[in-house]
Amino acid sequence: MEHRVGYRKLQRTTAHRIAMLRNMVTSLLEHERIETTLPKAKEARRLAERIITLGKKGGVHNARLAARHVKNRDVLQKVFGELKDRYSKRAGGYTRILKGHFRKGDAADIAIIELVDRKEKAFEAAPTTETETEKKA
Repeated sequence: MEHRVGYRKLQRTTAHRIAMLRNMVTSLLEHERIETTLPKAKEARRLAERIITLGKKGGVHNARLAARHVKNRDVLQKVFGELKDRYSKRAGGYTRILKGHFRKGDAADIAIIELVDRKEKAFEAAPTTETETEKKA
């Protein structure tokens, strides 16, 4: 029995797994939404929620702890600035995982992991052509 084994190995060596998860979490915090396989998303969620909690606590020590995983200085400032303010009243559950489709090549279950309460970027409507406006008139 495997008692108290609290992580997924994801069929990778330790160094590869740690580097991959750090990159995924950095991308998640930067773009606020990424697409990956379901097991990777579940592991990235654990790390991302810890880093956002460190950001909420603030302080130099917590910034250094978060900098172990987030290698981009701009993203780290975002965690300790914008995300700290956004999630100040939330007690946890900063991410959501949406199950998607199956990847065509290997039928892997694809999921979207995103930060909750993120601001959707408004898409500008394409300008209508003259023929469409003439048809309406």
